[in-house]
Amino acid sequence: MTWSDFYLFCFLVGFSLSVLSFLAGAVHIHLPVKWHLPFHLGHHGGGLGKGGLQKGGSSGAQISWFNASTIMAFLAWFGGAGYLLTRYSHFLVVVILAVAVIAGLFAGWIIFKFMVKLNDAPLTSEDRRVEGALGTISMPIREKGTGEIIFPVDGVRRCSGARSSDGKAIEKGTEVVIERYEKGIAYVKRWEEFSK
Repeated sequence: MTWSDFYLFCFLVGFSLSVLSFLAGAVHIHLPVKWHLPFHLGHHGGGLGKGGLQKGGSSGAQISWFNASTIMAFLAWFGGAGYLLTRYSHFLVVVILAVAVIAGLFAGWIIFKFMVKLNDAPLTSEDRRVEGALGTISMPIREKGTGEIIFPVDGVRRCSGARSSDGKAIEKGTEVVIERYEKGIAYVKRWEEFSK
């Protein structure tokens, strides 16, 4: 294996995993398997959150600099820069390796800064608002009784007790809209009725 092959392999792995990650998140393509590392490197690598540089275990929002997105960006840029320099320049192997590492670290740093910026975005009361949220009945609501609803708030899937606004029964799996939320109970109406 030559140096150009090594750099090309790193680029292809980093780029294809980045595309796969984008498709899985943005287009909701689901893989038939779930991968999870048996250890959590990112929890102990330190990170930058709302309070500045933080070590693992401290309070506050935290994103580790060592995460899948930064690793994929590093691999893609490291491999791409190394491949191009190996093929089209006459630098020494050590110089090409140093430039490729710097390019990869820069790309990882850019992705990390972007993720921190997203994480530190202030939440408004509209972001946490439950009324008007579209949800699905996960346990049927009996007539004048209580069931359960699953609905998103601030990008997080939540579960709550639910009652029908008009007291009628609602079957499991029905899409509903939350009209009001009082004392931990969501008062809901069927989506079909709400959209009329």
